Amino acid sequence: MQKAVTRILGIAPYEGLRTVMERVAEDMPDIQLESYVGDLDAGVSIAAMRLGERFDAIISRGGTAERIEKIADIPVVSVKVSVYDILRAIKMAENYTKLYAIVGFPSLTEPAHTLCDLLAKEVDILTVHNEQEILDTLDRLKLGGYKMVIGGMHTYTLARQKGFDAFLITAGMESVYDAFQQALSISTHFRTLQQENLFLKRIAQDRSGNTIVLSEQGELYFHTREEPTKAQIQLMKKRIAEIPPAAPLKFYEHESGSVYRVTARTMRFGNEKFYSFQYQESQVPLRSVSNGIRVFSEVEIVQLFTNSFYSVSGSMGDLEQQVNSIAPTRQPVMILGEPGTGKEQIARALYLRGTQVKSPFIVVDCSLMNEKGWDFLFSHPSSPLNDTSGTVYFQNFAAFPEGYRKELLAAISETDIAKRLRLIFSCICGENEAPPETVQIVVNRLGCLTLRLPTLRSRADEIPSLASLYLSNLDMELGKQIIGFDPGAVELLMQYEWPNNNTQFKRVLQELATMTDAAYIRRSAVLEILSRERSLHRRPSARKNDEVFVPRTLEEISREAIERAVEACGGNQTAAAKQLGISRTTLWRYLSPNSERK
Repeated sequence: MQKAVTRILGIAPYEGLRTVMERVAEDMPDIQLESYVGDLDAGVSIAAMRLGERFDAIISRGGTAERIEKIADIPVVSVKVSVYDILRAIKMAENYTKLYAIVGFPSLTEPAHTLCDLLAKEVDILTVHNEQEILDTLDRLKLGGYKMVIGGMHTYTLARQKGFDAFLITAGMESVYDAFQQALSISTHFRTLQQENLFLKRIAQDRSGNTIVLSEQGELYFHTREEPTKAQIQLMKKRIAEIPPAAPLKFYEHESGSVYRVTARTMRFGNEKFYSFQYQESQVPLRSVSNGIRVFSEVEIVQLFTNSFYSVSGSMGDLEQQVNSIAPTRQPVMILGEPGTGKEQIARALYLRGTQVKSPFIVVDCSLMNEKGWDFLFSHPSSPLNDTSGTVYFQNFAAFPEGYRKELLAAISETDIAKRLRLIFSCICGENEAPPETVQIVVNRLGCLTLRLPTLRSRADEIPSLASLYLSNLDMELGKQIIGFDPGAVELLMQYEWPNNNTQFKRVLQELATMTDAAYIRRSAVLEILSRERSLHRRPSARKNDEVFVPRTLEEISREAIERAVEACGGNQTAAAKQLGISRTTLWRYLSPNSERK
């Protein structure tokens, strides 16, 4: 006889809560969870479509749960915001600013009042009941000089749209577990199910494209449309090891002249593990229109920019004002910066905030340009240079062959290209270096506005706040509740040179957040990852004749020798201490940035 299960419909206002729901459900064999992401009205629409499917209960949160309760004929359980969830958000906000406010529905602000009363904290807590009240409250806060807001998903989204820095109060594992226990206790109807039919229904339901399921052994278990080829199955089997246990893996695959966006997930059916791969034809034109030329729409650029480092509120710093000032103009722009400073993302930001946003965004990668691509650009009727509107971004402009550069500059100067199209150029340029002469010629001839992107090392004092802001996004994305860094961990991030700048910073934080299960990221984890990064980005040593002797103390020389030994041992401090013939205690004392040997 099959064991009865409670079927629960989970509707999460944000992806991170959905991930936590799925994690909790995996540990509760009496629950069968079907989860979706939808905030407020979107969540109500999902519930309305699913109510006829004999669920025993619905689990949601905050204002979304309150609205679903009005239309549902089954129990609705709201994931309560715990005081710990609120305290975690307050702590992260205080790492960034002292002037902030908590804005939310009563289910959020009531425990916030309780917590602040217990801690004797003077925090502005503002209760709202609908979207218009949120907007009005945010407008008043802006007039009062506030830049930071803490709240639920709807408050978070609207605050970001209005230019606030915002922290989302995410629900922890304990709050979600309590909601599931409550759902179990109030559910009165259990249903005997044919588990395999339900499993296949979950896979196929509301899926566009082709969904393919492999068993734990990598064999084809199920597919919704076309049967995959042997080559496809082999590709998917290679990807299995990369799929995170609780979060999806997303990648692109080229096949038969088309590009597919693949979302891979780990799924469980009983005691067995399966891997689901959902194939959807990609809207992002990863193939070039011609050699080195790609065309994007506004929707595609929004998607690409949203996944970038600069999409995190506050990450642009002083650059934000310059971008906002330049974006509405029609003047050509030259973007300069080191590798990894986000030149293409800033070009996308200029496009999205400019007047040409409804027209295409064309990327001309000058480093890939050849004779065929050049003929298309200057001779073909479909060339983007013939359009009456749009933005053309000449990437890596210094890599343009001299003949192409001169011809392009002449065409822009002698025709109305710069009047019809928004022109943006970029060039790799060191922090204290003058741009190449070819770039200076373009800037002078076209009257380009210049944006020099700062290196991350020049913003070292901002790294604590940047790390906190991006960590908040990662908490939401990964469904974690990481509060911050151990003492000394942030100092290591601030002291590192970041040769690949924002790109490297984002990747390192993603790795730290993914690998951390505790509330704080430990100094040892940061030290280990940065040690690997140093070995990957180590610059070639200068020749002896070029070396300049700089007097240093014995303490400094010893510290450098120890750091190099740790790097050579792949971050293994025990092995490094053994190689140097010193104790681990001595090695730690040298590596600690806060200690001095007496």
